[in-house]
Amino acid sequence: MNKLRAAEQLRRVLQMFAATLPETQAVEVAAAYDPWRPGRAYQAGEYLTYGEDANGGPQLYKAVQGHTSQEDWPPDGTPALYAPLGLDKAGYPIWRPPAGAHDAYNIGDVVRHEGGLWRSKIDGNTTEPGSDERWWEPYEKPMGGG
Repeated sequence: MNKLRAAEQLRRVLQMFAATLPETQAVEVAAAYDPWRPGRAYQAGEYLTYGEDANGGPQLYKAVQGHTSQEDWPPDGTPALYAPLGLDKAGYPIWRPPAGAHDAYNIGDVVRHEGGLWRSKIDGNTTEPGSDERWWEPYEKPMGGG
């Protein structure tokens, strides 16, 4: 077997393994996932990349529901189909508007939003951090934390 064929097979094995990772680990290896392309069938829960994240790497997305992608339904403009995933440089998730109950925030979840860290005060939180003090509270990193 030639080296190119072996490298292609190794990449495929890595992609198969990467598909089983939880979101917190998947964002660490975003480059392992294929880029989004129109006309492709996506399964709910499948990871893909599109554009760049806050750190200059590939932006990772997770398909929210099974569908066949279309040119006019890009990941960054179709939250009903794709959920962006990512961490800031300190390792905190970047807040994204939940598309529904499947990705709402729960009590204790900490996210970065508009330059600050916020902790959810409720389960099933779909509100924007800072919009209502009943749902989110400012969060201070523990001493020695990231």
